[in-house]
Amino acid sequence: MAERDKTFVEFVEAAFPSLRRTAYLIGGDWHKADDIVQETLCKLYLAWPKVQRLDNTFAYARRTLVNVAYDGGRRPWRREVTRADISEYAVRSGDFAAGHADRDEVLEALRALGPRQRACIVLRYYEDLSIEQTAEILGCSEGTVKSQVARGLETLRKAIDRRRSPAL
Repeated sequence: MAERDKTFVEFVEAAFPSLRRTAYLIGGDWHKADDIVQETLCKLYLAWPKVQRLDNTFAYARRTLVNVAYDGGRRPWRREVTRADISEYAVRSGDFAAGHADRDEVLEALRALGPRQRACIVLRYYEDLSIEQTAEILGCSEGTVKSQVARGLETLRKAIDRRRSPAL
């Protein structure tokens, strides 16, 4: 195996779980997440000689993943696909919201957010990135991240409260 391929495989083995989780949280569907990660890894492989010289290859990969997710959401055929319910497998694997709220409620509310708000929330709270890192990945200002996070959290709170409150 060539050295280039070896370093790429090592990177993928280390980064794949996090990239897949991020893609799922942004895309709202495991199958879509797999497509996003696959396209991201293809782009990374093509640029790997340049990418591996960067200080933070994982940040570059995450930025690429967010861009791929945004681009995929703009394609008409993507919008026509219905959202699949969360499978039992998805519920059992990696419960990120345990102790904070019921996983199904959080994921359903997360799906209701717009793409930018969802990306900001996922990168800030699920990936535990700083405001500065999130702004860099999304290619926007820190103020935009702050406002999108504030609006996204408010939308999540309202959505979860509506689901928990019985209809009058």
